[in-house]
Amino acid sequence: MRAAVLHETGQDKLEVLDDVEAVGFGPGRVRIRVRATGLCHSDLSAMSGVLPQPVPFVPGHEGAGEIVEVGEGVSHLKPGDRVVVCWLPACGACPACKRGQTELCLAGFMNAGTPNFKRPGGDVFGFAGTGTFAEEVVVDAGCAVPMPEDVPFDIAALIGCGVTTGLGAAINTAAVEAGSSVAVIGCGGVGISAIQGARLQGAAEIVAVDPVLSRREAALRFGATKAVSPEELPGAKQEITAGEGFDYVFEVVGKSATARTAYENTRRGGTLVIVGAGAMDDFLQLNMFELFFDEKRILPSLYGGGDVLRSYERTIALWRAGRVDLAGLITHRVPLAEINEALDQMRTGSALRTCVEL
Repeated sequence: MRAAVLHETGQDKLEVLDDVEAVGFGPGRVRIRVRATGLCHSDLSAMSGVLPQPVPFVPGHEGAGEIVEVGEGVSHLKPGDRVVVCWLPACGACPACKRGQTELCLAGFMNAGTPNFKRPGGDVFGFAGTGTFAEEVVVDAGCAVPMPEDVPFDIAALIGCGVTTGLGAAINTAAVEAGSSVAVIGCGGVGISAIQGARLQGAAEIVAVDPVLSRREAALRFGATKAVSPEELPGAKQEITAGEGFDYVFEVVGKSATARTAYENTRRGGTLVIVGAGAMDDFLQLNMFELFFDEKRILPSLYGGGDVLRSYERTIALWRAGRVDLAGLITHRVPLAEINEALDQMRTGSALRTCVEL
């Protein structure tokens, strides 16, 4: 089958090969025919080495498709079922799951070090234990979440990561209060979803911050009340909050520099939400006086900061009701053969989300 493979960390191009085989099928596992997959910035981060990932590997973790085969002991799925790939499934038994913090379950990460694919030359891993830039993938049954028939594959794929992450950051993690002021730094697919979440929560002012003009224009269509470049943020802070700072600031870039900017633009007693996935050697500096004196809450948000399955269901309900725009997030569509063009679109910021159709 065909799959896009990164051979070495730091390479900026994927090689589309037709000699890749999905492996690991057996009890408790399912084989999925991938129909659509989104390109998330985390894929680029894994390719560059910002996020740890063994190589060679097949990127992609935001996917949807159909069940081809189910292993022994899998009773809730059958061939032909439409599913979204959940890269962070909950085991239901670990301390985090028992506390109700299922997004912190580490069971899914245990699969990241086991090869999901193989080629004549050796093993190939799947990003985050999945690897959806492939025509087929084998995963634990818990990673395959049934999707209703009326949810198209491309929409389901977005729900699998970016939309859930962004909406959840605003709704679950921050619990944005109605009438509040919000700034979102980084307005790709996840940032736009955070903007939609803040709008749903009733935020009065939502400022989108991004260096790319097309993304700022898009943010206004999705619910931002103002869109500025990073250089214009101080002026927006002065205009909207009289210099005090925003009630909530979302950092959706994953860099210490933007996190520091986000902190400085959060009002005293306000909330900074870290959504971007950054590098282990990129350190955010805060002095102990400001940390104590300003009483700002710093809240990391992993995968939307809540129960993933409930978040999926909520997103579908909001989408059906026309309360969130998911189709509009997909600005580009490419076949797998053109995956490197999609990577370039993500790097330049010209795409909010690119859907790879298989």
